[in-house]
Amino acid sequence: MAKQSVRGTKMSAMDYGNLAYLVLLGAVLVFWFFVQNRQSLNKTLQHGAVWGLIFLGVIAAAGLWGDIRQTVQPQQLVMEDAGRIEVPRGPDGHYYLTVDINGTPVRFVVDTGATGMVLTQDDAQRVGLTDDDMIFYSEAMTANGTVRTAPVRLDDVAVGPFHDQGVRAFVNEGEMSKSLLGMEYLNRFARLEINNGRLILER
Repeated sequence: MAKQSVRGTKMSAMDYGNLAYLVLLGAVLVFWFFVQNRQSLNKTLQHGAVWGLIFLGVIAAAGLWGDIRQTVQPQQLVMEDAGRIEVPRGPDGHYYLTVDINGTPVRFVVDTGATGMVLTQDDAQRVGLTDDDMIFYSEAMTANGTVRTAPVRLDDVAVGPFHDQGVRAFVNEGEMSKSLLGMEYLNRFARLEINNGRLILER
């Protein structure tokens, strides 16, 4: 039986800023509408009620957009009985795999052309790594040139029912938008296939 992994989303500071802007804009428009139509107040109230409902609908859609997007977009599937994980291709053409590291979900971009598992510094801190754990003495070549990395060991790495202990990874000292999942971890699966817009992993 397949279980669909669902992650909750929270509104960011930018989302709240956009919402505040919408509220202010709506208030200004309503005020202008009443001033322009003060001679025919009954009709103004009717029109104002209609536009108010439309405006509330826009606000609700903005506030719920994260949940709507998560519902509409295909999600990562974990089929425990079959020992199988399916990951849909993202809108940008990449595959994103959510991996639980020390019990904390981390969203990785899958890169079959890369070797290791590379964490951003933010993700490294979220999974419990401290400054003492991250000593940047090794180097790696990236599209932006050479960056320093810190070799680390992750106590528990899990995708669905599959757990691995003591997994080697690296923390990137440079800027990364997402943590990177390379072949060193993916090779732990007996089957890795990309077919019909889905990344399939099996053990």
